[in-house]
Amino acid sequence: MSLLEIKNLVARYGRITALKGISLHVEEGEIVTLIGANGAGKTTTLRAISGLIRPASGRITFAGQDLHGRAPHAIVRLGIGHSPEGRRIFPRMTVRENLELGAYTRSSKREIAEDTEHILETFPRLRERLGQRAGTMSGGEQQMLAIGRTLMGRPRLLLLDEPSLGLAPIFVQTIFSVIREINARGTTILLIEQNATQALAVATRGYVLEVGAVAHEDTSANLSASVTVQEAYLGGGG
Repeated sequence: MSLLEIKNLVARYGRITALKGISLHVEEGEIVTLIGANGAGKTTTLRAISGLIRPASGRITFAGQDLHGRAPHAIVRLGIGHSPEGRRIFPRMTVRENLELGAYTRSSKREIAEDTEHILETFPRLRERLGQRAGTMSGGEQQMLAIGRTLMGRPRLLLLDEPSLGLAPIFVQTIFSVIREINARGTTILLIEQNATQALAVATRGYVLEVGAVAHEDTSANLSASVTVQEAYLGGGG
């Protein structure tokens, strides 16, 4: 049984069909990436998993449990964490307060303190800024905070939507190193990333979405070697 399984998922925004019956799966321990042009349905897929939109039809199961009709906070409690595009931190709150909010579903103060320390070890810049208002930090630092806040919920599956968008190259490398580290510690990851080359380099497998449908599915190595994928998403043919 796959950790996450999506079958024939259809999602609409009014009259626009954003997902046209996509199917995919994520196994425990994998990093799986979704790549595709803007408007392909990548973010909609993550929003459907998180319960932020209700699909028109199809099925999503996580660890064998049907997610249909579950509220977003209930899906978080099941073990799915979502770090959305645009970071969505609370800018007027401090870094510490943002991290504490990420643990709102948990009750053990000891475990929360341990996880806070672990995240500060992963992102040393956040330790330096614990009392600083989050909105005054750089984009890269805010992205670290967004991921750290999501990890405070101890997700079994981490959904990452465009973690490197708009970041300076030095922060991009840091973020992808952290993605590998998070996965090596046991967290399964479903990743959306405009930088398809980086995404395929870090992922186990990938799906290419085109206009709400799965156009290609393969190992990351095979997708990287595909002339079709290279020409469309990796900056040229091989």
